[in-house]
Amino acid sequence: MASIVIIGPAYPLRGGLATYNERLALAFQERGDTVELVTFSLQYPNFLFPGQTQYSTDPAPEKLTIKPLINSVNPISWLKTGWYLKRNRPDIVLFRFWLPFMGPAFGTIARLVGQNKQTKILAITDNVIPHESRIGDIPLTKYFLAACGGFITMSRAVLQDLNKFEPNKLKVFHPHPLYDNFGEPETKVAAQLKLHLDPQFNYILFFGFIRAYKGLDILLKAFSDSRLQELPLKLIIAGEFYEDAQPYEDLILELGLEARLVRATTFISNSAVKHYFCAADIVVQPYKHATQSGVSQIAYHFNKPMLVTDVGGLAEIIPDGKVGYVTSPNPEAIASALVDFYINKQEEEFIANIPEIKKQFSWESMTQTILQLAQKI
Repeated sequence: MASIVIIGPAYPLRGGLATYNERLALAFQERGDTVELVTFSLQYPNFLFPGQTQYSTDPAPEKLTIKPLINSVNPISWLKTGWYLKRNRPDIVLFRFWLPFMGPAFGTIARLVGQNKQTKILAITDNVIPHESRIGDIPLTKYFLAACGGFITMSRAVLQDLNKFEPNKLKVFHPHPLYDNFGEPETKVAAQLKLHLDPQFNYILFFGFIRAYKGLDILLKAFSDSRLQELPLKLIIAGEFYEDAQPYEDLILELGLEARLVRATTFISNSAVKHYFCAADIVVQPYKHATQSGVSQIAYHFNKPMLVTDVGGLAEIIPDGKVGYVTSPNPEAIASALVDFYINKQEEEFIANIPEIKKQFSWESMTQTILQLAQKI
């Protein structure tokens, strides 16, 4: 059995990255491995964080060892963390890399740990080229990637991006595993009751924090399509704004959509996630560009049909016409797919196909992929 340290967001920090890292730690522990999560004492200075709070209101996860050691803007903490892990000599240190801003901290820690000549340094790279570019992204990313021995990506698009930076290092693709830690599915009726939704309507779900690249504006324009206006539909927007909400408010007013929306534009706690997914008929991800998405893996867990756009790695795991739709990222294409979904009553058929497709997204397979990669380094 291996000793593994996972470095990245974890409780008391909130969000999909923390949820993933905690679930991955449990998967390793289920194998019998020893796991420690090393997270941030400070992830972002408040002026750099676009949301309302960085911290979770959910209970602490059970059976996990979590140490908040890293201050992202304090190099002394990077040195202390690196020395601590260098001395402890775990078999694997696995970084979760999603943003160039973390490059200096992670790259420094990785270099120090690597000095013990025993620990394998790996990284799960969510993004190599960020969704929203900033000055300095490339050198910060290079600094971190150069300190790693191997990489796991969760989309083939990121694998291609990674090859531009580190063409000669070992790397492997494994799709994002299922998010199966938000509870068991509940009936649509029960979920709608929990959310105080009118059962006379059908519901479409947009889920996750709101940024320009996620295409909520495209979905709002699609939802104003006259064909959809004739159906008893409402759009649930469930997620916190990570940018100025006013352009969206202006668009909603311009399109006359207010009465057809259900707003839940705050952070959705882990305990409430299942209500939103189970209340909806279909989950829509109208992204303008993307890598992979944890939203798809929540939808799979709750056996929900999906509509995704043909950008990044989204289409890799959503067979078009089998468990949902893959469209171009434009309002007319999205509206036409939604019309087909409701007019031709596709929900039952898509749901029936989901169990077979989602078998490939196991946490056991992800842990095996990571361990096999480590053995080759």
